[in-house]
Amino acid sequence: MKTDLAGPAPRWARRKQARPAELLAAALDVFVERGFAATRLDDIALRAGVTKGTLYLYYDSKEDLLKAVVRAGMVPVVREAEAMVAHFTGSTAELMRNLAAVWWNAIGATRLSGIPKLVIAEAGNFPEVARLYHDEVIRPVSELIGRLLQRGMDSGEFRSVDADYMQRIAMAPLVMLNLWMHSFSRYDAYALDPPRYLAAYLDILLAGLAPRSETQGNRSCR
Repeated sequence: MKTDLAGPAPRWARRKQARPAELLAAALDVFVERGFAATRLDDIALRAGVTKGTLYLYYDSKEDLLKAVVRAGMVPVVREAEAMVAHFTGSTAELMRNLAAVWWNAIGATRLSGIPKLVIAEAGNFPEVARLYHDEVIRPVSELIGRLLQRGMDSGEFRSVDADYMQRIAMAPLVMLNLWMHSFSRYDAYALDPPRYLAAYLDILLAGLAPRSETQGNRSCR
């Protein structure tokens, strides 16, 4: 009987192709719930519904799993943001608001938001993981914010600032939001509303970057 090579893949083949994504989803859930150091490969295998041996077919270690989680979940968002900046034709303020929405929808409002806290907590014990996160997430995001600041200064939307340090300052409230959501938010008497937080953050940031009038400049020198 002739085999139709263009037909759908056998069920076992489809399952095998989907398995890495399933393993990463399980790993992300367990990492965020238990922390990196406390997580065992057995825990991830159990959550994914596979044997530990199956897990080793795809990933050599717990460190490799976390690296894969970062690369599959965080890095594509950074690439999307870079593409948006490269092609956006509107104002820099509008671009910043759009990027904040992209970050919130893709990371902040998802389980991926737990990764920054996890990496910060384990940076000293697992330097290889911290280095990967720094090189593939933190550094590109820092450079992207630096380009945004320069874009705004070049267009006259923003006043002249020290972009090298301002980009770090701009990142800090977003990191704090991630940390708070995965630590003290459960004890906070006033439930934090992340969209309101982001709106207030952008309001302060953009107001601080706005050009100062001559009168304001003279007043600040008194």
